[in-house]
Amino acid sequence: MADVKEEAVPGEEQQKQLDSTSDGPEDTQPAVRSEDTEERPPEVGVTPSTPQHGASSVVSPLNQFRMKRFFVLRPGTLNQAIKDVEALVDKELDGGVRSIWLMAEVDHWNNEKERLVLITNGSLLVCKYDFVMFNCEQIQRIPLNFVDRISHGTFSFPKHSILQREGDGVRVFWDRLREPSFTSRWNPFTTDFPFITFTYHPVRNISDTFTDLCDIQKFREQLRDAAQEVHAVKPVPGKANGVLVLNQNILIDAYVGVMSFLGNQNKLGYCMARGNIGF
Repeated sequence: MADVKEEAVPGEEQQKQLDSTSDGPEDTQPAVRSEDTEERPPEVGVTPSTPQHGASSVVSPLNQFRMKRFFVLRPGTLNQAIKDVEALVDKELDGGVRSIWLMAEVDHWNNEKERLVLITNGSLLVCKYDFVMFNCEQIQRIPLNFVDRISHGTFSFPKHSILQREGDGVRVFWDRLREPSFTSRWNPFTTDFPFITFTYHPVRNISDTFTDLCDIQKFREQLRDAAQEVHAVKPVPGKANGVLVLNQNILIDAYVGVMSFLGNQNKLGYCMARGNIGF
């Protein structure tokens, strides 16, 4: 497996100092392995919910055919991806895996990117995984005791923006005192924003299993609970402890997005079969 590019938020030295002053939270729920999938749906660590009967029936035959182009739906692909990302979890730093989710990240320029997201006992891990080559290319690690705000609601844009996005989203903040710089806002490749935004993966209605796996509202609830537990055990000096949950619009501060329009329409941020070429 190729080397994984890892991003830690915030600095590693500050996190090590916090770890040395207080013990980490105990594992409240063991990681769910892929070999358990035949006995207990869903096939990842998402807490089972009441099945949404008929979820797959709303998908037309044409849309089902289109959905099959997503490599994550190929038999065995998701299970292999779960094994790969679980193997990259640092037990000392992150603790045990609580749940795993399949979602789409929406960046500050409205570009969608396919992501596997893990909630552990100590961290939120956002994984860029290549479902074609079975390789985790990048991990963004966010310590849960730095998560201070979670907002959820419909997407919105500035008044004169020509962009649109339907549906709901969840935005996770970890530094409420820091605002993105002007340069960062206009740089499509910047990654130094103090928040991250998620929305539903396009395959969420293909089956009840994927409906649970892609449920961003249940993800929000589990993330809030996990962060609250870590705040109680590992308070951050100088920060207000606790997680503020807000029901409000998710603002994407972008006006003209030709690149995002073309990319999202063609699902360039996803691992899909594109004609005779897998991308």
